[in-house]
Amino acid sequence: MPLRIALILGSTRPGRRGDQIAAWALEAARAHGGADYELVDLADHDLGNLDEPGNPNFQQYQHDHTRAWGALVDGFDGYVFLVPEYNHSYPGALKNALDYVYREWNDKAAGIISYGGWVAGARAAEALRLVLAELQVATVRNQPTISTHPSFHTGAFVPQPGLDTAVGGMLDQVIAWSGALREVRRARARAAAAA
Repeated sequence: MPLRIALILGSTRPGRRGDQIAAWALEAARAHGGADYELVDLADHDLGNLDEPGNPNFQQYQHDHTRAWGALVDGFDGYVFLVPEYNHSYPGALKNALDYVYREWNDKAAGIISYGGWVAGARAAEALRLVLAELQVATVRNQPTISTHPSFHTGAFVPQPGLDTAVGGMLDQVIAWSGALREVRRARARAAAAA
């Protein structure tokens, strides 16, 4: 069965530029191959502010939207987060989506494509890595960054030279780690079944 990798668009802001970047990244990923890729746009998932009373570690969800989100997250072997930088960090909508579930993220791999002003979202990516580590998501080293100033100088997204190569290098790492961690999850499931 091929690996399934979600490209998660972490901005829900009206007028965002991330949808153009996400469309380009999905096309680039599919051209790269090595996995089945799907875009997950947080704007399409009406999670609202975290409203689950229990600890997500126990997966005793009270709401249908949480169960649906958990099933979606759980169905992927790895992720690529498309994350803008807001005030030296990443958007609250993404933090909220991450916090809704826990075990569904565990033992997966992730890459990050950051975007923003002059530092191209690098601070948002670093903040995101800390939270992903707590969720037991292994982030890969290669991290494409997109400065929105030159990339949107015409108003539409124009990938800068070398971006496709950077994304390809990141995807190679995400694919390799996702495959290895899928085996970790399978071994854990076998051990639990035998217990």
